[in-house]
Amino acid sequence: MYRKSILFFVLTLIITLPVNSNGIKNLYMPEGFEISIYADNLDSPRQITETKNGFIIVGSKNGDKIYALYDKDKDGFAEKRVLIKSNLQNPTGVTYHDGNLYFAEIEEVWVIKAIDSWLLSSKNNPPKVELYMNNLPSETWHGFRHLNFGPDNNLYIPIGVPCNICLEPQTKDKRFAAIHKYENGKLVMIADGVRNSVGIDWHPATKKLYFSDNGRDWLGDDSPSCELNVVDKEGSFFGYPYKHAKTIIDPEFGRFIPTVKKEFVDPIAELGPHVAPLGIAFYDHDRFPEKYKNNLFIALHGSWNRSKKSGYKIILINLDKDGNYISQEDFITGWLDGQNAWGRPVQPFIMSDGSMLISDDKYDVIYRVEYKG
Repeated sequence: MYRKSILFFVLTLIITLPVNSNGIKNLYMPEGFEISIYADNLDSPRQITETKNGFIIVGSKNGDKIYALYDKDKDGFAEKRVLIKSNLQNPTGVTYHDGNLYFAEIEEVWVIKAIDSWLLSSKNNPPKVELYMNNLPSETWHGFRHLNFGPDNNLYIPIGVPCNICLEPQTKDKRFAAIHKYENGKLVMIADGVRNSVGIDWHPATKKLYFSDNGRDWLGDDSPSCELNVVDKEGSFFGYPYKHAKTIIDPEFGRFIPTVKKEFVDPIAELGPHVAPLGIAFYDHDRFPEKYKNNLFIALHGSWNRSKKSGYKIILINLDKDGNYISQEDFITGWLDGQNAWGRPVQPFIMSDGSMLISDDKYDVIYRVEYKG
């Protein structure tokens, strides 16, 4: 259903001082890496993208703004611009492609063409914003959008199911519980049976699509595990709501498995129960040591309904040259202090200079990770 947004655009420059850095002093990572605050005083920052001219654009989960960040002085701390201020509805998703900025609300995706030209202009006129697509569901449960352009130059967008565990919504509306690409004005399903993916990326060598998926709730503290999946064949079925992780048969819907005329695809890695994997990013640069090349970073946003919290960290997925899973290990930990979580990582993003940004929608900052070893 199309909800017409009435948008008001302003450009405001805000110069702020860094936040208290006591929190990041508690973060642990491999020797040789350093982490700093790249931007602060943001409102629940989520997905990150970078323009050709080096502007960092970040969406927002709870706010109604999209920010543009730029480290003008090259001092490691970015100035913040409110790129878009309006009545946007949860504008979490942002991505840059072929000179244009795309951003998503719950129901719509918008585009600002030639975004760098506008950002570099001294004029304060609002940018021209055009509707790119509007055929997305209006449900807000698992409705935060995540955008990314694939190697085929099509826009890919996951659409979560509007529940914890259910079958009827995706039976009536094939957009739910799936990952789609927007091709020739239509949504084309790429992966089916996906509960709630908020992280997609393509292997730099094989060009296969990898995605995180959040496991269902209320099967106990230790079940089921959240997932990392890979699409070997477009249209593959990944099990939801009948089966979770590699072995967990759903107590309510598992009995229907004999009637499901689809081949079930298991995840290539189980990431742990209730860890809430969100953004993922392949490392395809040379600034980090060789062991990170073509391997995958995942942000574990952290549990909300587990008696002992889990997640709240960035992990590294080690793959072989063909993209097959080998192992996983912690990369950054420390957001969870005992049972107190002072931050929640959302999106790792590899900058054009080879360093990594990470959004945190609880501490309301973006971190920058560099290798100084």
